[in-house]
Amino acid sequence: MTEPVTPRRSGLRGFGHAGPSPWTDLDRPPLDAAALRHDLVVPGGLWTSLDVVTETGSTNSDLAARAREGAPQGAVLVAEQQNAGRGRLERQWTAPARSGLFLSVLLRPDGVPVERYGWLPILVGVAAASTLNRVAEVEVGLKWPNDLQVEIAGAERKIGGILTELGGGAVVAGLGLNVSLREAELPVPTAGSLALAGAAVTDRSILLRALLREFAGLYEEWTAAAGDPQASGLLPAYLDRCTTLGRQVRVHLPGDQELLGEAVAVDGDGRLVVRTPDGARRAVGAGDVVHVRPEPR
Repeated sequence: MTEPVTPRRSGLRGFGHAGPSPWTDLDRPPLDAAALRHDLVVPGGLWTSLDVVTETGSTNSDLAARAREGAPQGAVLVAEQQNAGRGRLERQWTAPARSGLFLSVLLRPDGVPVERYGWLPILVGVAAASTLNRVAEVEVGLKWPNDLQVEIAGAERKIGGILTELGGGAVVAGLGLNVSLREAELPVPTAGSLALAGAAVTDRSILLRALLREFAGLYEEWTAAAGDPQASGLLPAYLDRCTTLGRQVRVHLPGDQELLGEAVAVDGDGRLVVRTPDGARRAVGAGDVVHVRPEPR
């Protein structure tokens, strides 16, 4: 998910606090939970419940608690604002109210071996990128493993990320997507948003409906293939969107180690294969990837 951002919390909380409330921004209307449920929670469909909360710490944490209580597959939790959201590598993730899509889904992939659960964040990434390409008309790529990237003013910028966690015999998959963040609200210069990328659609309701429908279709194919990334078509779809392959990369590994080389493949376990300068190949299952710009000639 995106790097930390300090929201502009100058809202009118009582006498003596000047400035507009973040909850009355006309460019950021609230989500209509009832309408979303009507369209998405349908008989025979993947989604079994859909809740929208005004504010929470982390949708992943909240949904993991429900999973431990036995909540069924298909629960969706959306927050208008998160104040303790988490990204990969335990990074904090927060954003202004109603400026993006902040959601988690609860999955119980029956018939899929646990060792293939690692493909779920990639599946979420492919669903998100496919939806945004089609609906928002923005070319979205995936930096390994699943950072959502767009190009703004000739530079790659991150607009969202995915975090999946095991708990209660289920998988909770969380997505954070910057939709309407303005330049002054971005956490770092390398962050971006759909609005800044010139998206044709920034209506969060439209994007959320399309995203959940796209994910449901891909998830059905993946579970029907017992989680096999090749047979389900997930691996080829990911490779088509991966912006890391063929690039020189610097991978920050656990234990303060670093790996330099060319990203040449993604293997059957979803690991990034890096060819080092001595010609050796190393598969990386966890790490923070930096795309290295070629040295000018």
